[in-house]
Amino acid sequence: MLENSLKKLVLVEEIKSHQLGMRLDQALAEIFPQYSRSRIKDWILNGHVQVNGLVLTKPKERVLGGEQIKIDTILEEETHHQAENIPLNIVYEDDAILIINKPRDLVVHPGAGNPDGTILNALLYHYPDIVNVPRAGIVHRLDKDTTGLMVVAKTIEAQTRLVESLQLREITREYEAVVMGIITAGGTVDEPITRHPTKRTHMAVFPTGKPAITHYRVMEKYRLHTRLRLRLETGRTHQIRVHMAHLAHPLIGDPLYGGRPRPPKGANQEFMDTLRHFDRQALHATMLRLFHPTTGEQMQWHAPIPEDMQQLIKVLQDDTKQHQDELDW
Repeated sequence: MLENSLKKLVLVEEIKSHQLGMRLDQALAEIFPQYSRSRIKDWILNGHVQVNGLVLTKPKERVLGGEQIKIDTILEEETHHQAENIPLNIVYEDDAILIINKPRDLVVHPGAGNPDGTILNALLYHYPDIVNVPRAGIVHRLDKDTTGLMVVAKTIEAQTRLVESLQLREITREYEAVVMGIITAGGTVDEPITRHPTKRTHMAVFPTGKPAITHYRVMEKYRLHTRLRLRLETGRTHQIRVHMAHLAHPLIGDPLYGGRPRPPKGANQEFMDTLRHFDRQALHATMLRLFHPTTGEQMQWHAPIPEDMQQLIKVLQDDTKQHQDELDW
């Protein structure tokens, strides 16, 4: 039963018998698939969920079946975004999901400074029914100037399952990046990330932040730079950029965390110009692997390195070959 008056939301239901032993948040996510599990968890933590008339605030509380549930909360007012005819590079599509290869200079979701001209606006134009899916089916985001693969759900059910898969770390996302400095071996960065205390557009490693884990391995070393393959275990805002900067190996071209370009001694003019004019973080989401939300089949996609990064890598390779005799690694 659903009563919705303006911004007030009241949901009344009963825990099903087959849900015996399930966590409260899991049971409610199954009963109310139109709302994400993270939103339901927030409702529980904030005291908006009653079980048999008692407020419960522990998402891990186990249910027995037959309990009366009442959710009494306030929904944020929906913002109506405009559909816009923006082209999308669709790598794969079926009735449940889309896989998009995102170019640079394209924001995923409207926000401060970017009220339109986003992937969300494009999705509303090309797939009008997606207006019924929260966030137009967007499951995870890429930064404005990060290129590569992202998944979009076309139905509420697909989005619910994909968001849960993301939370359970069942979706694998791999990236390629070019960073400053020489990294000799792969490793893992396990450092919590939160909003920077004074720079509100920045994130930072800080003990009270949310857990963040990035795995990386060396693909190629240059004279003063390294090409990496990275895999996200978590998905915090700017995670790779912040973790690499934390290691003192920021991404080439990163406007927030990168610092000044550092050309090696004796670099030619082409090298200098390429490094100086590379005006975005050198980061590309190159591989995406997930279990299909409807069929359960494991699927995987790859996106080739975009032209600007290819050119950057070629210049770094050429410079390294020209100075091969000077290298001590």
